[in-house]
This record gives sequence, structure tokens and C-alpha cells, in this order.
Amino acid sequence: MAFEVFQLYDLLLILIGVAVLGIAILPRFIAELPMTDPLFYILFGFILFSLPLGIPAPDPLAQGHMTERLTEIGVIIALMTVGLKIDRPPGLRSWESAWRLLGITMPLTIGLAALVGWWVGLAIPTAMLLGAVIAPTDPVLASEVQVEGPGGSTEEEPKEGAAGREDEVRYALSAESGLNDGFAFPFTNLAIAMALVGVAPANWIGEWILVDVLFRIVVGVGGGLVFGYLLARLVFIKPVEDPLPKAMLGLEALGGTFAVYGLIEFLGGYGFIGVFIAATVLRDYERRHAFYEPMHDLSEKSEQLLQITIMTLFGGAIAGGLLAPLTLELFLAAVAIVFIVRPVSGIVGLLGFDRSWSERLAISFFGLRGIGTFYYLAYGLNQAPFADPDVIWALAGTTILISGIVLGISATPIIEKTLGEESPELGETIGEEGSS
Repeated sequence: MAFEVFQLYDLLLILIGVAVLGIAILPRFIAELPMTDPLFYILFGFILFSLPLGIPAPDPLAQGHMTERLTEIGVIIALMTVGLKIDRPPGLRSWESAWRLLGITMPLTIGLAALVGWWVGLAIPTAMLLGAVIAPTDPVLASEVQVEGPGGSTEEEPKEGAAGREDEVRYALSAESGLNDGFAFPFTNLAIAMALVGVAPANWIGEWILVDVLFRIVVGVGGGLVFGYLLARLVFIKPVEDPLPKAMLGLEALGGTFAVYGLIEFLGGYGFIGVFIAATVLRDYERRHAFYEPMHDLSEKSEQLLQITIMTLFGGAIAGGLLAPLTLELFLAAVAIVFIVRPVSGIVGLLGFDRSWSERLAISFFGLRGIGTFYYLAYGLNQAPFADPDVIWALAGTTILISGIVLGISATPIIEKTLGEESPELGETIGEEGSS
């Protein structure tokens, strides 16, 4: 028995080592390919847990609380990372595309996805849960279509309050992935309320609006602003000159992520919203400071470690039968969510937005589903008894798989082509605006 335990321990060490080496080395081989590393880890997990090694396949239904906590940590670190990436200063006008995607595209995606779920036979609360969990653009898997990092975008410096307008596709998807991963919470809680007290609005509407929508969002936003400012003051309180403090640079991002999230959750707000807002406040405090690079780099490496863990386990769950309940009808529903629901919702949200159609179509198309969906689904199923939990896991898993494969492979070449086509015109436009 002891021999078997040590064998398993050794095997786990080997797998962890291979995974971490993969983070460091794999990008060198796929950088020029239309391929993303999460796809390799899904395949790696599928093969690994299909082999006769005696390792039980992960089961998100049986291990719901572990799934919730692991993905929760993955999301909050990703939210800090993406918040530190965005060079464009926050503002109503400069963030117009993000507000449109949050205020129009996300609710429309939730409604249409819920209708798709209802069409395939899901009960109304379960269909509502599907819509809520499938709506967020994932801040982890969407990294291929995000801005590069602090100081890494081609954003022009703001001139008289108007932000530069290059890289709109990458910026919009980055900001969206940071915002809607938190603002999906009220809709998830709506589905939970329906499952617990019934679908009749009289049973839940008052508490849902007052608590789940107003109170928790206000606490999340307000807490993010306050704690983000306090974190920024702490980070930049004194110059770093000695070797040991220099070696510790970057840990502020991880410490701040967990502290802000825990404080806001303790106060009853949405921690996801608070972490992203705190990250943008921190990023806006000293825009050109050298500290941002190590903070972002450490946060991103932590995000990548969690990503490969979750994607490997996802591949293992597929090997263990996660998609077994899948039918042709459910597969078509997943296809419809990826290729119809999100693009249509994105186009509607960006109607009248002052960008070219090629950019608007790219933004609308590349809303990847991912780890945020895993979290919300595990959270919802842990909170209330939904009908057909295995079916919704199969449908959500298929949607994520299709989204990751098709959009992951096509995102980089299409967005680079879009930006390449738009750059000259954008440069002229910015020049004209700056001189006017």
C-alpha cells in the first residue's frame, strides 16, 4: 500500500514538473502557429486520465466544492492580471466598447443562451443558469485576444480626455473579460433563486433587486475603488532600492488580489467586480512606473499555473465521461451559443459604435467561454438543486471546448489581420483628432 502511495506521489511530481515546463517551453513552439496552449493541456489531460495509471478521473459533479474553489482562485488572479494589462485610462467615453459589451451584449447573451437551453428541454431555472454561466468572456482563455501587458499596447496617449483608439479589438475583449466575469453574478443568483423558491417573480424579485443587484454590486464597485486606492498607496509608498525588496517585487499583486477579494466578500459584495476595479485603480495610480511589469508578470505566471491545472483536469473530466450525456440536440445548442448567440449579441451591442465593421465583427465573435463558466456552474450547483446537472455540465463543457478549439485557433491570425488592415486608417484618424 505504501509503495502504491509513493508511486502515485512520484507520478504527481512528474506531472506537475511536465506541466510547469510546458508553461515555459511550449509557447516557443506554438508562437507562430494558430494554436493556443490551453488546447494542448486539455488534450494532455484527456490522454493522461485515459491511460491505465490508476489515477481517478476528476468529476466536477462529485467534486463540486473543490471545482468551485479551484476555479474561483483562477478567476480572481486572472482578473488582477487583466486589470494590470490595460493601458487605457478608465472613462465613460474611452471605455465605450466595454460598457456596450457589459450593458447590452452580456444580458442579451444570457437571455438568448437561456432560450437555447429551454429549447433543448432544460427546466427554466436550469436554462437561466446556463445563460448566466455561459455569458462571461473568460479572462484566462481569452489571453490570446487581449492587450499584451502594462505599456505593451499601441494605445496613443490620451489627448484632451480622449483615449487613443488603436487595438480596439484587443482592448474591448480585455476590458469585457474583466468586467462581465463579476457582473454575471446577479444572473447566476437569479437562477439559484428560481431553483429554490420557484420561477414566479413574486417569489424572488424584491430581494434579488435589492440585495443581489444593488447592494452587492455597490459594495463590489465601492470596495474595489477604496481598496484599490489603498493598495496603490501601499505599493508606491517608498522607492525600492535594496536587493531583498527588489526580489519581492510582484508579490503585491497576489497579496492584493486575495486581500481585496476576501474583504469585499466579507462585506457581502461581489469580489470578482472588486478585484478587477482594484486592479484598474492600481494600474491608473502611477501609469509609467516600473513596478507594474513585475506585478503583472508574477500575476500572469500564477494565472498560467492555475490555467494548466484546470485545463488538464477538464481534459481528464472529459476522459471520465463529462460529455457522456451529450446528444445531437445538445451539441447543436453548443454550436448555436458559440456561433450565433454571442456574435449576434455582440453585433447588437456595438451597433452605432464608431469603429469599422471588421473590428466590431471580431469583437463580437471572439468572446471565449472558459474557467469563469466552470466557476459559476460549480457555484450554482452547490447552492441549489437544479434539474439535470449532468446535462448542463455536458452542454457547458462542449461549449467551452468548441469555443476554445475554433476561436482559439482562429483568433490570433484574424485579429492580426484586422489590426493590420485598420492600422493606417487609424493612425490617420488619431493624427487628425490630435491636430483638431
